[in-house]
Amino acid sequence: MDRARRLTEQFKRQDVPNFSSGDTLKVHSIIKEIDAKGAEKQRLQAFQGVCIKKHNAGLATTFTVRKISDGIGVERIYPVHSPMISKIEVVNKGSVRRANLSYFKKLTGKAARIKREESTREENTPAPEKTAQTNE
Repeated sequence: MDRARRLTEQFKRQDVPNFSSGDTLKVHSIIKEIDAKGAEKQRLQAFQGVCIKKHNAGLATTFTVRKISDGIGVERIYPVHSPMISKIEVVNKGSVRRANLSYFKKLTGKAARIKREESTREENTPAPEKTAQTNE
């Protein structure tokens, strides 16, 4: 059992941000292409959308990202610990009550919006001052 645990720790990524369903993510994945001459090229492709599901399963952890492209819903399922993912960025934190947002696929327009989670103010940033108005 200890050997299996050591192997899984070897393949786990350490740079995975803390995210959950409802968050807007930008996933930079490595795409391998072969041109007409047979030479292999690599490029980065960003996919930005809402995380609608996260399946925690150790090394096999996956997450699903959904976006609307030209009026058509596009979903991609990414393994978190895949070497084909360059980086994962959290663009916005969303405030949702469910872990699986499958109902999100049926919604359109204003109903398909997710509330942004209120972030805590940093210590260095002062709170805005309230001005007292007098009636004269």
